[in-house]
Amino acid sequence: MNQLKWQSPSNIALVKYWGKKGRQIPQNPSISFTLKNCKTETSVSFEPSDHFDLHFRFDGKENSEFQAKIHKFLLENMDSFPFLKQLDLHINSHNTFPHSSGIASSASSMSALVMCLFDIERTVNGTDGIDLKKASYFSRLASGSACRSLFPKMALWGETPAVKDSSDEYAITLQDRIHPIFKDYHDSILIVSDAKKSVSSRAGHALMNGNPYAESRYAVAKNNIENLLKALETGDLETFIHITESEAMQLHALMMCSNPSYILMKPNTLRIINTLFEFRQETDIPVCFTLDAGPNVHILYPDQHAEMVERFIMDELEQYCVSGQWIPDQVGDGASKC
Repeated sequence: MNQLKWQSPSNIALVKYWGKKGRQIPQNPSISFTLKNCKTETSVSFEPSDHFDLHFRFDGKENSEFQAKIHKFLLENMDSFPFLKQLDLHINSHNTFPHSSGIASSASSMSALVMCLFDIERTVNGTDGIDLKKASYFSRLASGSACRSLFPKMALWGETPAVKDSSDEYAITLQDRIHPIFKDYHDSILIVSDAKKSVSSRAGHALMNGNPYAESRYAVAKNNIENLLKALETGDLETFIHITESEAMQLHALMMCSNPSYILMKPNTLRIINTLFEFRQETDIPVCFTLDAGPNVHILYPDQHAEMVERFIMDELEQYCVSGQWIPDQVGDGASKC
C-alpha cells in the first residue's frame, strides 16, 4: 500500500469572505494571513481496487461527519480525479491545534486533502509537480477559505481590479507584494469559548442572501481590499489596523442584522477588545485584533513587539480565556509535503 502525507495551515481573514453565490463563489474578495503552527496533517494510504472506497479517521478514530463531507466532495469531483475510481483510500487526519479551539479546521483539513489528491495523481500518472492554482480551485470547492491556505505569508481570493491575476475561482499569494514587516507578523489566538457555535459558518453565509445590508457590505469590502493592499505594500500599520478591526466588527454586525439574527461574540470577547484598546493607547504599540465567525479573538502584532504583547496577554488577557488557553502563532509558509 502506497502512502503520502501533506500538511496545510489554517488562515485568518483580514478582509472577510462572508456571503457566496453559485458553487462556492465569493460575493467579495478576501485577504488572509497564512498561519504557521495551526495546521492539519493528513496522510493517505492507497492501493488498487476494482471500485472506489473510502476509510477516514480523525486523530485515530472514525468520524462519520467528516467522512461524509469528504466522501461527498470526492464523488462530486470524481470526473476530475478519475484515478480514484480504482482506489481504496485510507485517510488519517490530525490537527496540531485543539479541535474545540474555535479555529476553522475546514480550511486546513480540506486543503491538505486536496494536496494529497494531486500528489496521488502525480504518483499514479507519473506527472511532474503540483499546480497550486489548480489545487486552490479544488480546495475552494471543498471549503471556500481552504483555497487561501495553500500559499505562503498572505493570500488573496476573489477578483479585484487592484490585482491583475486575481480570480473568484482560486486564491493567489501576496508574499511578493507585501512589506517585510508583515512577513513575520504574529497572531495570538485567545480561546474565549470552546463550545460548538450556535450557528455554523455555512448557515451564516446563507443568511447573507436576505441581509438588508448585504450589497453595501460587499461594496465596502471591495473598497477595503484596495486600501488594504496599498497598506500592505507600504507597511502602513495605521491603515492596516483600521481596516482589520473594522472588518471584524462588520462581520459580527452582519450576523446581528440577519434574519434570524444571532450573536457569536461573548462578554469576554468584548472585555479582551476593550483591554486591548487601552493597552494600545497607553503604549502606542501597533497591536490590533480580528475575529473569525466565532467568539475567539486573534491578536495581531509585528514581530518586534512580540515580547511586550505576549507579556500583556499573559498578565491581562489570559483571565478572559477558557482555562487560560491561548495559542501563539504567526505567519507561515503554506502547504508542504511531510
